[in-house]
Amino acid sequence: MATYKSIRYIIPVEAVEHTDSINALSDVDTATTAPTDGQILKWNSTTSKWYPGDVEESASATQKALFGFGNGILSDYTYQTLNLINLVSSTGVVATDTTGAGTARKGLAGSGYGGDKAIFGFGETDSGKNNVTNLVSNTGVVSTDQTGVGTARTKLSAACFGGDKAIFGFGDIGSSSANATNLVSNAGVVSTDQTGVGTARFSLAAASYGEDKALFGFGYGLVGGNNESINVTNLVSNTGVVSSDTTGVGSARDGLAAASYGSTGQAIFGYGLTSNPATYSSITNLVSNTGVVATDTTGVGTGRYKLAATNYGGDKAIFGFGAKQSEYGGDEGVSITNLVSNTGVVASDTTGVGTARYSLAGAGYSSTA
Repeated sequence: MATYKSIRYIIPVEAVEHTDSINALSDVDTATTAPTDGQILKWNSTTSKWYPGDVEESASATQKALFGFGNGILSDYTYQTLNLINLVSSTGVVATDTTGAGTARKGLAGSGYGGDKAIFGFGETDSGKNNVTNLVSNTGVVSTDQTGVGTARTKLSAACFGGDKAIFGFGDIGSSSANATNLVSNAGVVSTDQTGVGTARFSLAAASYGEDKALFGFGYGLVGGNNESINVTNLVSNTGVVSSDTTGVGSARDGLAAASYGSTGQAIFGYGLTSNPATYSSITNLVSNTGVVATDTTGVGTGRYKLAATNYGGDKAIFGFGAKQSEYGGDEGVSITNLVSNTGVVASDTTGVGTARYSLAGAGYSSTA
């Protein structure tokens, strides 16, 4: 979330240079609401525009985040789907469990929308795949279920685009992978399916980049007649248009997570399960603010997959939870978190709080728009 600053807009007699970081009229949004002479404008770094507003003093917007839902082990040592919520403060501190609203499920996705709210959507319950959504207010309150639209599916991903909207994409529909996408308006309304482009796949990740665009990356899909981990990426424009495949860089993997970070709209993919050989990785790939995915960086922290990630604090990110290989050979849920600085540096493990779990989702929200 942006840190707001404000100026008073004076309409010039001629098209002359403006001061206070306004580059002529190009940085002023005159189409949405034309400013009047002497009106206060406020800056939004998400769209890199000045807008009419009533902010006279510089103020800090406080962006928070949350992790939600997932598959975890209970006190009787049995796994089941959960609707637990863990709030993340603007300084990256993860709170203990709160009982979330809505249907408990795993394999869902989450994203910010509307500038200061969030949405969780889709996933899988013990009864099967669904298209349920839950809106999150700008105070972190998760709403009860809303009947979703679009193809019910699990192991999909979601990201914010256009400054205040979101997109769900791809996923596992049971008999095959999907490349369907569903746009989310800035009021939290989910659209019907749009026929996607690119390789159908699931267990991928998505993040916003460049302040107002997004990208889907990596995952598990059909390649050459065989299902395997891939490193394909698909850029999303600031109007929600999904591009065709770009051959990715870095290790092909699935079950990874992604989030935006930095003051100029960078992103990061991290962790995941590689296929050849099968490894619970801590690999990260930075994404520039023009959508270019970098080669592998040797990650830090516990290698794992089926984790979640989100941005927080305006310019930082956090990876959280997931599944690592247990000493008995299967998957073991963890509550580990790894902070990401505003320069893309991943921190070592922090012992998490709350129930260890995997196949959850994360999203940013803010209590101050």
